[in-house]
Amino acid sequence: MSSDSSAARLAVGNGTPLQYLPDAIRVPRRPLRAIAVGWLAAFPISMLLALVSASLLPSAERPEFRIDGASAITALVVFAPVVETLIMGVVLLVLLQFLRPASAIFISAIGWGIAHSLVAPVWGLVIWWPFLIFSTLFVAWRSRSLALAFLIPASAHALQNLIPALLLAYGSPA
Repeated sequence: MSSDSSAARLAVGNGTPLQYLPDAIRVPRRPLRAIAVGWLAAFPISMLLALVSASLLPSAERPEFRIDGASAITALVVFAPVVETLIMGVVLLVLLQFLRPASAIFISAIGWGIAHSLVAPVWGLVIWWPFLIFSTLFVAWRSRSLALAFLIPASAHALQNLIPALLLAYGSPA
């Protein structure tokens, strides 16, 4: 049996809706590829969710960030991904003591959606998807190492926040 087929058999989420996510997210093989594919799976879909929610709920309160310049980049690209990944990881480690991986991942994503909805209700409709990806990355990579389980999703999260942070830091184009 090849290592690829045995790795695919051990992929996070087999037999659940998570099986439709790319293997690069569900199988801990190549860290840089996992980060890139994680970002590509999270960012465009979250932007589509933001567009749909803005279209369907045009008067809904949106999150406000009262920062700009280097502080926006530091807060959104460094601080938030590190702190949120640490919290997410600890919660997932606890959930995994009681639940199957897919259930823990879905609960984590829903929890992050709810947490972000406390800031702005519509935000949770957008943010659950990237956290589904980040949570899947965490669970997949924890089988390789706890350090990578934190580093891989935090890096994908930093990329997720990079474009919005740059727009906050330097203004959106007119």
